[in-house]
Amino acid sequence: MAGLLQALVAVSQKAAEVARLCRAEEPLFRLLVAEKTGPDRNARFLQDFKTLADVLIQELIKHDLGTQFPELRGHIHGEESSEFRDAEGGTVTVRVCATPGDTAALLLAVLGPEQTRAAELLAEAVHQEVTLEDTELDGIDPGVSPGDVGIWIDPIDSTNEFIGGREDVAAVDGIAPGGLRSALVLVGAFDRHTGVPVLGVINEPFFQRDPQTRRWQGRYHWGVAHGDTRLCSLSPPAPRPCPRVVLSRAEGPAVRGALGSLGGGPPLLAAGAGYKLLCVALGLADAFVLSQATTFAWDSCAPHAILRALGGGVVALEGALRARREGGSGEPPELLYHRPQAGREGPERWANRGGLVAFVHPQHLRAVLAAL
Repeated sequence: MAGLLQALVAVSQKAAEVARLCRAEEPLFRLLVAEKTGPDRNARFLQDFKTLADVLIQELIKHDLGTQFPELRGHIHGEESSEFRDAEGGTVTVRVCATPGDTAALLLAVLGPEQTRAAELLAEAVHQEVTLEDTELDGIDPGVSPGDVGIWIDPIDSTNEFIGGREDVAAVDGIAPGGLRSALVLVGAFDRHTGVPVLGVINEPFFQRDPQTRRWQGRYHWGVAHGDTRLCSLSPPAPRPCPRVVLSRAEGPAVRGALGSLGGGPPLLAAGAGYKLLCVALGLADAFVLSQATTFAWDSCAPHAILRALGGGVVALEGALRARREGGSGEPPELLYHRPQAGREGPERWANRGGLVAFVHPQHLRAVLAAL
């Protein structure tokens, strides 16, 4: 149905504006960077403003998509719980209300009456209209029915980097090892019947500062991988003869050492699963390898759709290595997004338990698996 891709882009743009607002407006910035622990922690609720920023972005995406496409309601999922619980066991459920005034009043129930201006700023941003000026999107109909898909949202991927707000992190071979640039908004759609990711939007709220106004400017990337359709705002990067790999700083020495033998140089390090996946889509790296179960469906669904649109994908590392040892033919199966892990509770139900390898060019996937 025409309009679904445009809607994903539009909600990512609104979410990015809220993320920027939290850092640009003094009442919100003070709340964002405050360390609320011990006696200084908000006694009213067990979560602090960092959680509220994530939850509010997630809920505005749910609200806007569910309003435009009622058949999506109940199938839009995110990382955060929308319930804020106080020390006495009471709860406030964060949601987008009918009017900015109602939304501000609800937010005050979480923030407290002394934060009226902060609540008003957030409510205004949540209720603003977003107009896309991307004419390229106007003529795209991905052929995906909203009634057939589910949505995974990561409202602010790399939250710690978002809170830290470092702006002076120098890039290494084009990849920022950390800092505000790695904080992203991720919105992905998957086929509810097969679990295959079909639409993805990655929004970079903090791509660069305007040299005149010093305000942050963002950018977004999208991909469609449905049936035989492969459309993307990016062009497939040219393959390097020897793959360059990006890793998490927490990756162990055995994996680092094995991948260092590929010939593409020492592995590059970066923060945020979404950002590392984006680096592969942009061609700044040829593969992202993660050996641990520290990413989730909301981290990988949107970037995965974009990588598929470019001709690549994301596979479970453990399963891919097992298939290679057993001499299986063909490419290893990719990650799917419609079924929780059996026997797990809470967020762990949606963990990418076998680690992962993200790639654009299949020869780079084969090289990585051979090295490991």
